[in-house]
Amino acid sequence: MNRRPNKSVTDDDALLFREAIGEVRRFNDAPLPPAAPRPAPRARQFEADEAAVPKELLDLAFDPALMEMGEELSYLRDGYPPKLLKQLKRGQFSVQDDIDLHQMNLAAAQATILDFLAHARREGIRCVRIVHGKGLRSKAQGPVLKMMTDRMLRRLDDVIAFASARPMQGGTGAVVVLLKGR
Repeated sequence: MNRRPNKSVTDDDALLFREAIGEVRRFNDAPLPPAAPRPAPRARQFEADEAAVPKELLDLAFDPALMEMGEELSYLRDGYPPKLLKQLKRGQFSVQDDIDLHQMNLAAAQATILDFLAHARREGIRCVRIVHGKGLRSKAQGPVLKMMTDRMLRRLDDVIAFASARPMQGGTGAVVVLLKGR
């Protein structure tokens, strides 16, 4: 785009312009209309954050097992590296077989665990899961099957380590057990 050079307006040009447009009448300055009231401020980011909460809760970006602190079972036999228990807690071992003790009395649950672990030993299974439940219906005596499972597994020579399962495997209502190999 080409620009024309800026020529200054001469007196003759100004006079010619005034004659061409005629007499000029000034407008009276009218008062400005009153300004419209501003809307009340709105915390849009707060509203967006609050609206996002239900979706974030459904995504479960946190580990629900951490909310049940103090109810986890864990044990590592002396002579084994602590890393082994850490790996078990993180779910780095594949569960090869499992059993559910729900609806069993104490004696039946003990016999079932012994039979189950004997079967695992015969089959060469190294990692099992025992679902004992959380003991929510055990009333004042606490989680009977859970406490029995804990005591029993600590006494068995074949057990290297055990830890409460990951949430998707039963959480604090189940225990993953690592067994000695042949």
